[in-house]
Amino acid sequence: MLFITAAVTHLLTGPVRKFAISIGVVPEVRARDVHREPTPRLGGMAMFGGLLAGLLVASHLPHLEEIFTQSSTPRALLSGAALICLLGVLDDKWGVDALVKLGGQVLAAGVMAFQGLTILWLPVPGTDGIYLSDWQGTLLTVGLIVVSINAVNFVDGLDGLAAGTVGIAATAFFLYAYRLWYGYGIEAAASTTLISAILAGMCLGFLVHNSHPARIFMGDSGSMLLGLLIAGCAVSVTGEVDPSLLKQSVDGTSGSAAMVPVYIPLMLPLSVIALPVADLVLAVIRRTWNGMSPFAADKGHLHHRLLQLGHSHRRAVLLMYFWSALFSFGIVAYSARGAKSWMLSGVASVCAVGLFLLLQPRYASGLTRRLLRRSPGGRVVATGGRRMAADEERRVAAG
Repeated sequence: MLFITAAVTHLLTGPVRKFAISIGVVPEVRARDVHREPTPRLGGMAMFGGLLAGLLVASHLPHLEEIFTQSSTPRALLSGAALICLLGVLDDKWGVDALVKLGGQVLAAGVMAFQGLTILWLPVPGTDGIYLSDWQGTLLTVGLIVVSINAVNFVDGLDGLAAGTVGIAATAFFLYAYRLWYGYGIEAAASTTLISAILAGMCLGFLVHNSHPARIFMGDSGSMLLGLLIAGCAVSVTGEVDPSLLKQSVDGTSGSAAMVPVYIPLMLPLSVIALPVADLVLAVIRRTWNGMSPFAADKGHLHHRLLQLGHSHRRAVLLMYFWSALFSFGIVAYSARGAKSWMLSGVASVCAVGLFLLLQPRYASGLTRRLLRRSPGGRVVATGGRRMAADEERRVAAG
């Protein structure tokens, strides 16, 4: 299903790009944009086509067709996805007021909750899970979906960043959901497994066209669609899987290690959108502090700061991939193995490597200054030194 969805999304992106150009969905480069040339949007239409193809093929496969008769998740997700993609297309073409866009997001999330895709319980330590009333579950579901939509929308600022980040998250979610379905024998996790595989395929197929330098942007029609689907994966687990079944452990462990899978349905999506949500919160605080509207655009997002540190476009995107993968797969590995000292030390080591790569431009800048001070007349003989010296000279000349 992943490869079928990826193939359809990839094949549809080219025609969608031509369609976007023909109807004039090629906005001019704004001051806060990173790209230098006008680039068409509406890539979300191709991803929505991949979603339709994936669900259509899955509904005719013997091992998956029962998902569509025994679960309301595919129908609810498709309804919400259609509404949010339509809202995104309107925004990409004509622009939609921020409050109107928020209302549309709430409507799409409400439609999904009305069709049964709702959080029914919360994993709370020391309990078997706290079951929610209908109105509590609906409010929490709508809130989670809206936050996820806007978080992914905020992180969509560099070529391939949103698609790659969500693709990594969807892959991690697939591994967890498949383990519940196949390892634990929990049939209710089948719909989450299917949706996460389709979501990963959508991202993979679109990345071929969206990697730097991007030939097309997903626009709000794509970023909001991805945010809705990754939230839908989390909601489907807490809405269909019995928490008592999650206490079982594939490895036969007991005690606190056996309780780990109970918390994963909410820990995993939170880890997946940790960076986008942090970016969202910081943006609201930053803009409010400066007397701006929380919905006003600026160049203070995390990916902008990576570029300001001195990272290249590709390197900034890869760093965001790195941290997303570390959070997502780290939690999935923890749920499979329990608390292991070697795992914690391994994660700490990987974090140290990530921090070094994050601050590497500062180290290179300091090395350049030392080379310039030691070299006669500020000239460096080595090829690498010439490149660093030239970069330093350009920075000084730029102000």
